[in-house]
Amino acid sequence: MTRSKYVQQMFVSATMAGALLLAAVTMNAQNKDALKLVQTIPLPNVKGRIDHMDVDVKGERLFVSGLENGSVEVVDLKAGKWTRSIAGFQKPQGIAYVAAVNKVFVASGDDGMLRVFRGDRLELLDSIKLDLGANRVAYDARKKLLYVGYGGKDAGKDYGEVGIIDARKDKKLYDIRIAAHPAEILLDKPGRRLFVLLPVANKIQVIDTKTREVRTTWPVSSERPGDAAYDESTQRLFLGTRTPPQMIAVSTKTGTEVATLPTVDGMDGVYFDTTRKRIYVSGGRGLDTGYVYAYQQKDANSYGIASKIPTKPGAGTSFWSPELDRYYVAAPAHDNEQAAVLVFEPQP
Repeated sequence: MTRSKYVQQMFVSATMAGALLLAAVTMNAQNKDALKLVQTIPLPNVKGRIDHMDVDVKGERLFVSGLENGSVEVVDLKAGKWTRSIAGFQKPQGIAYVAAVNKVFVASGDDGMLRVFRGDRLELLDSIKLDLGANRVAYDARKKLLYVGYGGKDAGKDYGEVGIIDARKDKKLYDIRIAAHPAEILLDKPGRRLFVLLPVANKIQVIDTKTREVRTTWPVSSERPGDAAYDESTQRLFLGTRTPPQMIAVSTKTGTEVATLPTVDGMDGVYFDTTRKRIYVSGGRGLDTGYVYAYQQKDANSYGIASKIPTKPGAGTSFWSPELDRYYVAAPAHDNEQAAVLVFEPQP
């Protein structure tokens, strides 16, 4: 082989190697998102803001609060379609599907009611009077107790409350007084501590579920903490705040903020993926663009933004199902597009 042909061959080989490297880099760039949109399920005739969701894992049904629509929408996840609407609510918000008692609990803010439906047939079984502002719910599977937040300014009070409901008997047992209206309530895995986020007060209050009293109060550096998720393994609470929009990691041993990162405007949903060690924060409520910010947990005190995934205008609320390995984002109707549930699959 002559020297000129050898040089030419080496040049071709280098060019091909460069092209392959470029293709690999491009492919990685295209696949870098932590979540992939795999399905869009329309919600016909649903108008206005959409709020919280919960899932029937075995039956593969998603329950969606049509807050301004005054309805709860039911989606068949296996078939990928909307199936029915349950009407008659006044600002439905928190939803809990509890398979152990075959019930669906729905908290309504504008009438202060907790309505109880039969889980399979979705027939109304009971109505429990609480107070105005009924919002988030959390379920203790061990004790079969449901915690519901309400009160505060919505009820004309300078304090909020967390009600404890017997899920078997549909009976309110106790009220726990807290500093303000709660936007989020989270129960730790042993069921001993209830973390309550208070947007108006910019605080977190921790309730001892045994004594039914506030054990401690932690300040939040940003304003309007509204949603949160909990990582039991590192004892870290992940807060979403709105002013400014931030994701804050808090030690639940000390109440110390260990990390702060920017997050999406109009934040309205925070969830933790234990398998992949990721935090998903959805937002966009009231805005022309919506996103999910995905954060990767490196260790208990170290986090980074993995990707920013576009959703739909006004798409604030979300729900993570570890059992189904799917992340759901509720998108309200916008211009000529009807409301929908966006179904995302986590990526490696």
